Amino acid sequence: MMKISVVLTTKNEEKNISKLLDSLMNQEDPYEVLVVDSDSTDKTRDIIKEYSIKNKKIKLINHPGTRAESMNYGIKQATGNAIAFIGGDDIADKNWIKEIRNGLQNADIVVGELLATEKEQVKNIENVKLFHKGVNVSYPGTNTTYKKEVLDKLRGFDPWFSSAEDLEINFRAVDLGYKIIKQKKAKVFYRPKGTSLTFLRQSFWYGYGRKLIGLKHGRVWEKHSARDVIKNQTSVFGLVRLLLGFLGYIYCVITVRSYNVKNR
Repeated sequence: MMKISVVLTTKNEEKNISKLLDSLMNQEDPYEVLVVDSDSTDKTRDIIKEYSIKNKKIKLINHPGTRAESMNYGIKQATGNAIAFIGGDDIADKNWIKEIRNGLQNADIVVGELLATEKEQVKNIENVKLFHKGVNVSYPGTNTTYKKEVLDKLRGFDPWFSSAEDLEINFRAVDLGYKIIKQKKAKVFYRPKGTSLTFLRQSFWYGYGRKLIGLKHGRVWEKHSARDVIKNQTSVFGLVRLLLGFLGYIYCVITVRSYNVKNR
């Protein structure tokens, strides 16, 4: 069967990394888990080393850098036919890799289902979606799997992006005609950002990242009317996220003049 390489980046995840690795210990073979740590200062790396002794499929790699740089380094080290990305504070369903493998039979890129833990779930917050050539490319990087040949062709994630690198790589994949499908049975459980400050910060950088995509690919937001964006927000939280995202968008307009290609 197709070998799946799971790549995840970490930075001071000692509170969450054990639960994630527990959920990856007994997935359907063949697979490997590459943990790319960005110089954690807590016990994250010690915990990962303990798991790597229990399960030789789990490997620790130290590589400081941005999220895009770390993921690209993980891609280079991967030996699988496809690479699945997951967050350091997520938990994979017991059949996660099995369902990813099933989805890859009919697609180049498989997007799984993200489920918030019930006690922390904030309902009715609709992300602002980005469509390209009629395809939704606004899927987050976690619980998204790419065939290795696709990532090689795309040259991985663009390290120029400090945010929205996951949306941008999907944009380029659609440009090249690769097929993206949603595989709801490939489930990952995530922890929504708990504090108000974290929520506000995240909303701001969502907007910032979406403008970065526009700087690289042109006027990609022209077909997305403000009216449609606003009407999809059905809660106070959604409107707050939208407002903070708009401020992030404007901040990017002011501080970033053009796309810098020197890192590509």
